[in-house]
Amino acid sequence: MKTKKIAAIDIGSNGMRLLINNVIEYQGIKYYKKVDIVRVPIRLGTEAFKEKNISPKTSARLLKAMHAYKHLMDAHEIEIYRGCATSAMREAQNGAELIARIKKETGIKIEIIDGKEEASIIYANHIENLIDDKRSYLYVDVGGGSTEITFFKEGKIVNSKSFNIGTIRILNDMVSTPMWDDLKLWLEETIQGENVELIGSGGNINKVSKISRKDPNKPLSYDYLHSFFKMLLSHTYEERIVFLDLNTDRADVIIPAMTIYTSIMKWTRAKLIHVPKIGLADGIIKQLG
Repeated sequence: MKTKKIAAIDIGSNGMRLLINNVIEYQGIKYYKKVDIVRVPIRLGTEAFKEKNISPKTSARLLKAMHAYKHLMDAHEIEIYRGCATSAMREAQNGAELIARIKKETGIKIEIIDGKEEASIIYANHIENLIDDKRSYLYVDVGGGSTEITFFKEGKIVNSKSFNIGTIRILNDMVSTPMWDDLKLWLEETIQGENVELIGSGGNINKVSKISRKDPNKPLSYDYLHSFFKMLLSHTYEERIVFLDLNTDRADVIIPAMTIYTSIMKWTRAKLIHVPKIGLADGIIKQLG
């Protein structure tokens, strides 16, 4: 038996995550065991998308979190890691400068990746093992700054695209009607009337799945998602925190996230969405492992 401990850092638009896994190789098979995950809700996207810059105050918080991640990785004796930053860092004019500061002050190397690379990493989760080769699927990953969509047919990737439609952008009125129209048109041209099911990833759909208390190995229906969305809308931001037990940084973004998921399901006539609870950090772990 061979074991190694690896880590993934995902610096997103809404929050940042450190995921630590043990990778155990036994009789030629690799097993991934999650050791720890630490999420810090530093909302880089709000400033990056609106001001095209990350403020000194937010930068300082980011650096503090990265120092903490460095100490945790050292304590866990991490053998290999990869750090990736997505749309917020891509759009911030001082994004590259911040990445350089992180490397200088903590020794941690962070890559700013584009939407195509982000989708590729997510695909490293071996999504093909989650799907039925006889069916068609749309893999939809909703983040703070963008939504990555991949169309699978007969177990193979047919098309994929990244859209600048994310929860933080919607909250800040940065997603226009033409942008929604482009997404809808792309979906129509891509699936061409195929019967599809969704595979959803991202913190918001994971939270919805958890709240549903349904079997995590079974998909959620569009009817359930639509009803849940209506219930969310019937509560104020404060009520979603107090009565639905949502964190303060989840209680607002869950609304635009549900708008994205339900819109895609409505436009594609998808009746089911699978929620395997995987994301960018998990994909990084699979790549490294």
